[in-house]
Amino acid sequence: MSQASLGSRLVRARREGSLSSGCVLNEARTHGVPCSFVYVLQLLASAVPILIACNASETPPVKHQAPTAGRPTAAPSAKPEETPVSSKPDSPSAANKKGPPRLLKNKHAYIPPQCYAKTLDDDQSVHNPCFVCHQSARRPNMIDDEDLQLGYDLPGPALENPWTNFFADRSATPNTWSDEAITAWVRDDNYRDGNGQLTLAAKLRDALPTAWDENNNGRWDGYLPDAWFQFDDQGFDRAPDGTPTGWRAFRYYPLPGAFWPTNGSAGDVLIRLAPAFRHDRNGKEDLKIYRLNLAVVEALMKRQDVPIETTDERTIGVDLDKNGELGRAKVVRFEWAPTKGKMMHYVGEAEELRKAGKVHLAGGLLPEGTEFLHSVRYLDHRDGYVGMAPRMKELRHAKKRRWQTYSQLEQAAVQEAREKVAFPDRLRTIFGSLEVGVANGQGWQFQGFIEDEQGDLRPQTFEESVFCVGCHGGVGATVDASYSFERKLDAAADGTDWRHWSQIGFEGMPDRARADGTFEYARYLEEVGGGDDYRGNTEVQERFFDETGALRPEAVKQLRKEVASLIVPSGPRALALNRAYRQIVADQSYIRGRDTLVATPVTNIHQKLKSDTSTGVSDPVPATWEPLSKP
Repeated sequence: MSQASLGSRLVRARREGSLSSGCVLNEARTHGVPCSFVYVLQLLASAVPILIACNASETPPVKHQAPTAGRPTAAPSAKPEETPVSSKPDSPSAANKKGPPRLLKNKHAYIPPQCYAKTLDDDQSVHNPCFVCHQSARRPNMIDDEDLQLGYDLPGPALENPWTNFFADRSATPNTWSDEAITAWVRDDNYRDGNGQLTLAAKLRDALPTAWDENNNGRWDGYLPDAWFQFDDQGFDRAPDGTPTGWRAFRYYPLPGAFWPTNGSAGDVLIRLAPAFRHDRNGKEDLKIYRLNLAVVEALMKRQDVPIETTDERTIGVDLDKNGELGRAKVVRFEWAPTKGKMMHYVGEAEELRKAGKVHLAGGLLPEGTEFLHSVRYLDHRDGYVGMAPRMKELRHAKKRRWQTYSQLEQAAVQEAREKVAFPDRLRTIFGSLEVGVANGQGWQFQGFIEDEQGDLRPQTFEESVFCVGCHGGVGATVDASYSFERKLDAAADGTDWRHWSQIGFEGMPDRARADGTFEYARYLEEVGGGDDYRGNTEVQERFFDETGALRPEAVKQLRKEVASLIVPSGPRALALNRAYRQIVADQSYIRGRDTLVATPVTNIHQKLKSDTSTGVSDPVPATWEPLSKP
């Protein structure tokens, strides 16, 4: 049976309600249809085909348009034949000279190195790290890509792995940084100066280097760092004079694998809602109103009730607990089903704007104007504990600049899927620049800063920023293009869910329960057979696996109680990770891979693949939110 005839029959049956997405996948496998086509069938079978136009209005006018390819994303390609960017992207000055568009060295920089991880050993043992990102999506995420657990579905130009730092043999040039020297390095704050002022912000505002002024208008047009990383006992960031900046830190479960500190870096995430969410109905700043709106947003993202401090609903005019009267609420009740007349509401000025249609609300979506700030840091071994170091490797910023409805997100995904069928190797165009970052096609804009050769933070080049797009807008695991807020710890009676990692670490955090009855981090170890996607973390291997490769029951039992036993490295490993990354900084070789690798070359990663190569995985791992038996 041809792909076209199978696709037509499956789509027709799905629309008639007689076929589930699981059946689409199974029947396609039966007929030997490649994974790339299976993915498209799932998308097309779930929506009525509607043509939409490319909309690049979520970002200001920009210079560069970089082509990428592969995973369908929400914004269709406007001019796929255009392939802008730089002759030497390693250098910010070279990547941003005025003139015509320049070619990206890695034209598919948005496909991360994890997509090249080997899943089959020589003895045909199967390892599945793919399920962390590629899984059944939960609306309004329309990228349902669990089939990518079954096969490497890369476009032709991406079959050769461009992340060459994984293959570099550094044994001939041993790292000479002593324990004392690397410890002093990571404790040297490159975000604030000796007077406590924000170094990078001052440079961008008052002494902008010509190489960073890409549009030559004499000012910085991107995000100006404004978080002080000085938190009160409710997790709110405050300026030196005590003024709230709007940023609030929260504790969350780091995504399994690369984001665990034992695999290279400590990270944090701060959230900030638009100013209206911090104001009462009269436009006056009110932290209580802000806390309530954050609770409403948390309920919408997690799709569950969120406990709050006892609140007199009469003072805000909103029935938060949905009991039909304005009384004393102790919970924000998640009850959002507009077609059934079940609505939710913000409070304060934000609710007035929502009524006026200027701000929007929907389950699984963050309101426009929401920002995230994510610092990626070195590890600091101090007093027997490994935690976040003052020195930043990167500072990443995201802002939702445009609202998209469920329907708009679905229409865009379907259109992109059509293009994938018609032109499977066509490279997608990404809009952005060094100054404003890159857009993901779903209303979000991403921008980052990274260490220069001397360790000072600089803007990422355009190519370095393209790296962000694939994960934040093209996989099934995200919730509104993000990975952190829906993974936030549930509300705690003592409020410790709203804290920065510098205030309280991973102590006492149990493994995260999955809807299928298993636990997330233990499930990762079981599926992957190691502590990272490449099974190269020897410390985790020794802690959690015996000589036969089986999980140690006592270690898993301890993990159930506290994740620190897995994700926090020993002091010696932390030092080794810091030294390894320092070499990447010295080389400025981020476009060749920024993963922290203690030992290279890495063996469990493909240098080159053939189209539609099987991973060896026979059954996809369900998403974290899916129960044991799919309906």
